[in-house]
Amino acid sequence: MDAYMIIEAELHDPVQFAEYTRALPPVVTKFGGRYRVAGGTHVPLEGDWGDKRIVVSVWPSIEAAEEFWYSDEYQALIPLREGTGEFRIMLLEALPRHLRSEPEHCPCPEDEDQAPVADPQP
Repeated sequence: MDAYMIIEAELHDPVQFAEYTRALPPVVTKFGGRYRVAGGTHVPLEGDWGDKRIVVSVWPSIEAAEEFWYSDEYQALIPLREGTGEFRIMLLEALPRHLRSEPEHCPCPEDEDQAPVADPQP
């Protein structure tokens, strides 16, 4: 079952963080991840979001996302992110398809053949 990785980021050093975002996409792709939301326009509807940004990626399963997260490849990138901001990261399991509130013939994001985002900067 699909899983979503949700990242809430408040950057303090976007220049250093850019190094991390350049190195990250090939590792995400290797483990089956695809970006759905990364940067772009954001419109707060309620609450104080300050400078927080959201990044969303979809994975084949929670296990695939965890395999990425604990992989040697990703662990080697963590020092590039350290000290660049404050982050909260969570994995969420998607609803089974039969429970989703979308038309049967909806062009669902999971069905798209999407290339990874080159720069997932929040």
